[in-house]
Amino acid sequence: MSHPIAAAVQMHSGSDRPANLERARELVKEAAERGATLVVLPEVFAWRGLRSAEAGVPTPIPGPVSDFLCGLAAELRITLVGGSFLERGDDVERSHNTSLLIDPAGTIRGVYRKVHLFDVDLPGQVTVRESDGRIPGADVVTATTDLGTIGLSICYDLRFPELFRRLAVAGATTITIPAAFTAYTGAAHWEPLLRARAIENQVYVIAPNQTGTSPHGFPDYGHSMIIDPWGTIVARAGDGEGVITAEIDADLVARVRREMPCLRHARLLA
Repeated sequence: MSHPIAAAVQMHSGSDRPANLERARELVKEAAERGATLVVLPEVFAWRGLRSAEAGVPTPIPGPVSDFLCGLAAELRITLVGGSFLERGDDVERSHNTSLLIDPAGTIRGVYRKVHLFDVDLPGQVTVRESDGRIPGADVVTATTDLGTIGLSICYDLRFPELFRRLAVAGATTITIPAAFTAYTGAAHWEPLLRARAIENQVYVIAPNQTGTSPHGFPDYGHSMIIDPWGTIVARAGDGEGVITAEIDADLVARVRREMPCLRHARLLA
């Protein structure tokens, strides 16, 4: 019995938005040609540059980036999770880091604005204050699709398991985690955290990452992954841009949850 195929797209995005969108189009089409009906792009796939060059980059919904994603999903007849892009909000100084889930008709079915913002100082490695330019979201977002219920998250959210449990309780059987995870933190934490989120919530995790050296000067980790609800890595990228694919088996999710009913046993849910 065949199962739907999902794809994670690994990119090296920069500050040339038209070039990024064209590269995203090429890679998403490659995924569709390989049979994927669910394709997930990485965080900040459409534009990634210095904060000093950000003026005018954030776009509204609807707008150029959301229109691109809706058109691509409709053209290829796929469910497309548009990684994330900078969404213009009411605050002229800050934007949302936003992920869209779009159905095969090109209709936006889910809008998730990154809740947890990456404010860290790792001396000699990475110093980032995402909150200087971003507005945190506040909503837990799932969407019902032909491939089951999909929960949305972005990058640094990965370190906050309570969000993922709320997505699972809301019915998610697959969770997407588009990211721009740094090489320093990724080498230590990317795989164990991804596998933990899949195992403890008994979901498929689809985690496309950025690769190469970021415009901020530090390397990204790459190693995009698709992980099944038992915690098995069923597809993994290396370095460089590309596409990975794996089957999404709803029966496996049901069997794991039936045989190891952790979600029903949990007693401290908020």
